[in-house]
Amino acid sequence: MALVTPLDSNHDLETKELAAFFNETLGFCPNSVLTMQHRPAISKAFINLNKAVMANEGRVTSALKRMIAWVSSNATGCRYCQAHAIRAAERYGAEQAQLDNIWEYRTHSAFSEAERAALDFSLQASQVPNGVDAEIKKRLYQYWNEGEIVEMLGVISLFGYLNRWNDSMGTSIETGAVESADQYLGKHGWKKGKHDGSQY
Repeated sequence: MALVTPLDSNHDLETKELAAFFNETLGFCPNSVLTMQHRPAISKAFINLNKAVMANEGRVTSALKRMIAWVSSNATGCRYCQAHAIRAAERYGAEQAQLDNIWEYRTHSAFSEAERAALDFSLQASQVPNGVDAEIKKRLYQYWNEGEIVEMLGVISLFGYLNRWNDSMGTSIETGAVESADQYLGKHGWKKGKHDGSQY
């Protein structure tokens, strides 16, 4: 039920050049970016922020960042971003057992205590009202340094923007993202919802 129609990938050549980043991440340029092109300053700023947030400068791996994104998107209910995050986690080498059991990260043996602390941080930071408290801080500092915590919160905050953008837009979801979501999230009831490509 797209609110605004995505523009052709050739609409803004600077955006197109920057968006090559997503060929590695997802295997395609997201419709969200193609919609942002209605105001190219937004699409370009978003891509540059995405690249900065997803850069690895510590021990927070690309796969963990995408699982953090998934937990955040699951907390807010954005099915578009859930699908993108699980697809990117897959493409960045998340273990098969983690992909298959992301819903059970708190108890499944595929996840370390450090990963659980990061994913719980994502869950609490994505809720309204915000649930980050002294206990979350204590657990984070057992495993991660301040720079790594900043990287994690960068991902959570980026997906806060994306969750609101894509759920409000009803951004049409791409085939590749649907395939990954069906494989890893379908058993828990994931559906396209408003992202099925129809109009409001």
